[in-house]
Amino acid sequence: MTEKADPIKIHKDANALMDSGKYSEARDFFIKSAELYYKNQNYFGSAEMNYKAGECSTQLKEYQKAIELFTKSADISLSKGFERYGISALENVKENQKALGNTQEVEELTKKIDELNKKQQEPESDSDFSIFS
Repeated sequence: MTEKADPIKIHKDANALMDSGKYSEARDFFIKSAELYYKNQNYFGSAEMNYKAGECSTQLKEYQKAIELFTKSADISLSKGFERYGISALENVKENQKALGNTQEVEELTKKIDELNKKQQEPESDSDFSIFS
């Protein structure tokens, strides 16, 4: 009988590793936890774990890997309605692109982030209807 992997335990272990500065090991645990959360349809948990794995990669100056992980977090977040979290992940993608000197990607991300921020500030609908009027 195989023991079922517990994403919450892996998540906690990853946090402990990150807190003790073991970023490479922590990143691997965060990625594993992200996969398990996604498989269990905990999309916010998966987005969060990819985000934290991206933070570990940034600490390790592995900017390309960080970009991949933050992008994955943003994709999950934006597809599931976690806009603010997705925008935050995209901000981190932009910072890692800056670190690599990719000015065109930075400009494109800045535009995309600005569009998403504007969209967030727009009212839900154009209707003046209110249940309170």
